[in-house]
Amino acid sequence: MPLHSSLLAPPPFPADGYAALADRLARLLGTASDVLLLQGEAVLALEAIATSLARPGLRALNVVTSPYGQNFGAWLRRGGASVTDVVAPPGQPITVDAVRRALDAAPAVDVLAVVHGEAANGALNPLTAIAALAKARGALLVVDAVASFGAHALPVDELGLDIVAIGPQKALAGPAGVSAVAVSARAWSVLAAAPRTAPSLLSLLDLKDNWLDRGRGALPGTPSTIEFLALAAALDRVEAIGLPTLIDHHTRAARATRAGLRALGVPLWIDDDDAASALVTSLRLPAGVTDTALIASAATFGAPLAPGHGEVAGRLVRLDHTGLRAACPAVLANVVGLGAALQQLGVAVDIGAAAEAIVRSYGARA
Repeated sequence: MPLHSSLLAPPPFPADGYAALADRLARLLGTASDVLLLQGEAVLALEAIATSLARPGLRALNVVTSPYGQNFGAWLRRGGASVTDVVAPPGQPITVDAVRRALDAAPAVDVLAVVHGEAANGALNPLTAIAALAKARGALLVVDAVASFGAHALPVDELGLDIVAIGPQKALAGPAGVSAVAVSARAWSVLAAAPRTAPSLLSLLDLKDNWLDRGRGALPGTPSTIEFLALAAALDRVEAIGLPTLIDHHTRAARATRAGLRALGVPLWIDDDDAASALVTSLRLPAGVTDTALIASAATFGAPLAPGHGEVAGRLVRLDHTGLRAACPAVLANVVGLGAALQQLGVAVDIGAAAEAIVRSYGARA
């Protein structure tokens, strides 16, 4: 059967299969919390979390390290919450001290929201330390782990994370049209205090009532068979190699990419290796080189680069080593293609040294 025909007539997804998917995700997350499946990309999950939490009188501290954090704060405000943004320098991770100062300055905080790893700029926020601060203040901790899940350790219950949004399209190399939210018992009690509106795709409580509390059979509405089959396949792959191995693939890819870029002779956007995510690596654009020109040139050499978003637009480009690209051949192709593009644009670089640094990094013991 041609591929397009199989996509038009996929086998039905079993009604009892959704609960199994949720349980598999919960095991990977290391959580006893409820895991809800949402039909839509992870931005829908994030907006659903904010919409479900927001109400007049809710006091939130919102960490902003990319447009995703900005959007989350806007959704909370739309629902009447009082939101204080803690904003990092453009494209950089937040510091623990900045979060601590903001908490100390606030009379009380009900919710603390943060992105774990940023795919928009390559920043990695100090989640463990932030989780400890939230616990000490009694704040509900909401984590956007859409990009970081599978690339960084994310022990949900061990860290005391209350609400966690995840998406399979990044490190898990799965579909983009389905997402999930882990919700703790404590978080459900906070969500229950928000006003209920008409049935909504943005209501986590509606999903609790209509799926979780009804035995987790078929999802409400018309589930996308293809998306859930793809999610199951992605989880098969992750479980086969093991989550620690998948995380190690991303760690090694990031380490090799950063070594290669330093040997190439280009400046990294985030200097501190411990503050950089294992998802993408960003570099500062050399003087006189635009992101559009560099991206176009790199594409001719087989290196797919991406621009920066938000405040860093036009200031950096990103090398993707997420999911199936978290491997030596892809890392080598990325950096060598980037080097060839920079040479074509008149920038002096050392491609040989970059390739050698990558190979040496992969050859080193982890």
